Amino acid sequence: MNKVKVGIIGCGKISGIYMENCQKFEILDLVACADMDLKRAQEQADKYNIPHVYTTEELLNDPAIELVINLTIPAAHAEVSLKALEAGKHVYVEKPLAVTTEDGRKMLESADSKGLLVGSAPETFFGAGIQTALQLIEDGKIGRPVAATSFMMSRGHEHWHPDPEFYYAAGGGPMFDMGPYYLTALVQLLGPIRTISGMTSKALQERTITSEKKAGQKIPVDIPTHVAGTIQFQDGAIATLITSFDIFGGSDLPPIEIYGTEGTIQVPDPNTFGGPVKIRRKGESEWTEQPLLPGYDENTRGIGPADMAYAIVTGRQHRASGQLAYHVLEAMWAFHDSSDSRSHYEMKSTCSRPLALPLGLAPYTLD
Repeated sequence: MNKVKVGIIGCGKISGIYMENCQKFEILDLVACADMDLKRAQEQADKYNIPHVYTTEELLNDPAIELVINLTIPAAHAEVSLKALEAGKHVYVEKPLAVTTEDGRKMLESADSKGLLVGSAPETFFGAGIQTALQLIEDGKIGRPVAATSFMMSRGHEHWHPDPEFYYAAGGGPMFDMGPYYLTALVQLLGPIRTISGMTSKALQERTITSEKKAGQKIPVDIPTHVAGTIQFQDGAIATLITSFDIFGGSDLPPIEIYGTEGTIQVPDPNTFGGPVKIRRKGESEWTEQPLLPGYDENTRGIGPADMAYAIVTGRQHRASGQLAYHVLEAMWAFHDSSDSRSHYEMKSTCSRPLALPLGLAPYTLD
């Protein structure tokens, strides 16, 4: 099979796992990386044996590179992705797809006009945990899904992240940081969204960094840090979702539960690839942990670009698609827009539920 040549733009904290895993998938050939800080790019290239270190412009001008993985900060996602598309490259971008729906639409329109593909994280729904939950639902183990709850309860990132400022600027906050994991998982499990109703708030006007690099520095909080609301899916199920950076004492709420006419499934943290997955059927008093499907139960970031590379080569659909990411982006803004307007938000976009991963394939192959 022809390998797809890949270049990574953005060599920050998340890049290491992408670089490691891109070299495991048979379809990918990671040939270059770029960063505004060339020293940082060189360090990652040396660590992961990447042949070329480029500026962003040099990487985009390399005709051999077919697929760009965009790992820049959210505020730069659209700008860098649009430049890559203009250069004739397919693009896979870290979540969210873009900061605004307008920029997200521009990306999809540019790709469509050029016959290119756009994909976006998160790809954690490829993991054995959510894939197992998906099969249980499709096999009717809990009957017809009618409701769900999902909770991302956190104190925020300034106490551990070396550069936490962007989490409290436009494009940040708990919904745009972690909402993509939860919403993408819910769309995979329950289908596309019809209507959203939301409310937002923020507990603090500024945060103090306590992580070592910038300890003592103050961060203005420019976005909501507690976002709560309800989702109605096109098939009728209704979910409750809370994402928060304002939970200072911790929480034991489950990440996701799906409720059906015949039972309940506990879905693992959608920011991970593994389990546990538990089920409790109608009339039972105890949870039963389910064996995970064979597949990817450890951090396998990079599987999304690999799946996209197969789509580039074969012409099939890819799972972590731009349409899915745009639907999730619109949904995230819908919580904020609903809160601001004090009204329900009717979704304008839709998407297909991603197909389940095939079983029985060799590791690090997807077709």
